[in-house]
Amino acid sequence: MKFSLKEFRQEYGTHEQCLEVIKRLRFSDLMECPKCKGKEKFYTVKGRTAYACNNCGHHIYPLAGTIFEKTTTPLDLWFFAMYLMTQTRSGTSAKQLERMLGVTYKTAWRMFKQIRMLMVNTIGTESSGGNGELLDGTVEIDETFIGGKGKNRAFKPNFNEIPKEVVMGMVQRNEQDKNGTDTGGNKVYLKHIPNTGKWTLLEQIKNHVDAKARVITDEYYGYTQLKYHCYKHDFVKHKETYVVGDIYTQNVENLWSILKRGIYGVYRVVSKKYLQAYIDEYSWRYNNRKYQDKMFEKLLSEIANIKVISQVKVA
Repeated sequence: MKFSLKEFRQEYGTHEQCLEVIKRLRFSDLMECPKCKGKEKFYTVKGRTAYACNNCGHHIYPLAGTIFEKTTTPLDLWFFAMYLMTQTRSGTSAKQLERMLGVTYKTAWRMFKQIRMLMVNTIGTESSGGNGELLDGTVEIDETFIGGKGKNRAFKPNFNEIPKEVVMGMVQRNEQDKNGTDTGGNKVYLKHIPNTGKWTLLEQIKNHVDAKARVITDEYYGYTQLKYHCYKHDFVKHKETYVVGDIYTQNVENLWSILKRGIYGVYRVVSKKYLQAYIDEYSWRYNNRKYQDKMFEKLLSEIANIKVISQVKVA
């Protein structure tokens, strides 16, 4: 069942409703007051984004430390922006959000920038900033080029052209164990990398793919080091064929199609500085597509998990 706009408006149609949702995500209904140390209920403070202790009046601020901290934009507009990002396959531009919400372009752009902080992919070793979870099983790996004005690389390059940016993709296939149960596959990790050198590729694979995984790539020479690092490496020669048994990279190539159609069709141009944030958005939607009507709630739950260190500009 789809999570319709009518249902969304019923649950999150006002600023007050959204504030209460955030409060419940971050605090329990009955909690210990930081000041009086008693187990008390906290009630809304009229005209403020605060809740007061029923006993001593101490205030707590549910928005503090979140992507909404210090914002002057009503929370129902923030929630609607999040709804749009989860209900569209290819995303929504800040210009479209500006028209729909009646806010400035600067505010719309910042709202999307903040929301993408909830979509950061945490797959990877702890040393690389991840949560320790690694892709395993059978993992397809490939790279693609985004943006720029580069011509076909078969011809002599023009060094005055704007260079394209490299994005590396890793897709864990959805496989089943002996009991026919899904192993939790079809996870993806996308990373904006500086180049396609073999050591750059190897570093990313070691940081995000389990050493016991089976890695499938194309015939690009940059993956020649995998066999020296315990990985079982199979590759398909695209000059000859695209599929040899179960050796193929169709899943990651399908992901490139979704990513490029979305970027070029919706955003038109994405700067090098923010490219990682945009591809995080696409990988988040891909990783959570099985939730469908629950995708908005999935994103909403991240509010309590993401700690924003500092906020300077105010929407």
